[in-house]
Amino acid sequence: MMNMTQTQITWIEGSVVEEEVHMSIVEISQATRAPEDLIMSWVSEGVLSPAGSSPEDWRFSGESLRRAKTAAHLTHDLELNTPGVALALDLLEEISHLRNQLLRQNLG
Repeated sequence: MMNMTQTQITWIEGSVVEEEVHMSIVEISQATRAPEDLIMSWVSEGVLSPAGSSPEDWRFSGESLRRAKTAAHLTHDLELNTPGVALALDLLEEISHLRNQLLRQNLG
């Protein structure tokens, strides 16, 4: 009998966004394919927290871009409304925090 070894390869694709990046509402709208009025509703619901006092002055960080992309997927794929997106993002972040905490405990 011949013993065959299988190698499993996982391909992960992504992009690195610097935290120092500062995107306007137009740029974040284009990057997420979400209309500007939806982004404004995410800001009013606390999903995104841009710097600046008005939509014309808003600047979004790399972290905001990550959250906005996730929010866009939740809106489009799961048809969640804005409060649902805010709740889902909070829960996803809590899960991530708890997983990291467990990893630290298991490694320590």
